[in-house]
Amino acid sequence: MPIKLKEKNNGQILDVEVSGELFHGDFKCFMERFDQLVKQHGQLRILCNLVSFDGWDANALWDEIKWDARHFSDIARLAVVGAKKWEEQLSLFCSPLTTAEIRYFDQTRVAEARTWLASHLSGQRTNAAERILF
Repeated sequence: MPIKLKEKNNGQILDVEVSGELFHGDFKCFMERFDQLVKQHGQLRILCNLVSFDGWDANALWDEIKWDARHFSDIARLAVVGAKKWEEQLSLFCSPLTTAEIRYFDQTRVAEARTWLASHLSGQRTNAAERILF
């Protein structure tokens, strides 16, 4: 599966690894799980780690656009981790589509991205516990 999800810090951080090309079915699974997490935890912080990411097919891209509009204010922080110039530009493109604070990090700085996401978490101690969702 091109999307792997891990829930961290008592559900406040969602670690998303994306690889290959995304199709409608892949994105649908992600959307359903994300909706559940927002209902359970409220606003989330997301680490989107793009590993050999090739983009979306047309249906998955449309799913992404609709998802962005529906979850405009459900993300507090978004750390995009990638290795390609277009991935960095993608993080800039996302800015008007959300109220989230967005930062791009090169693959060599993934630890820094995780630290930034976990900083100033509201009311709960951060911990290293994680739960693999899929």
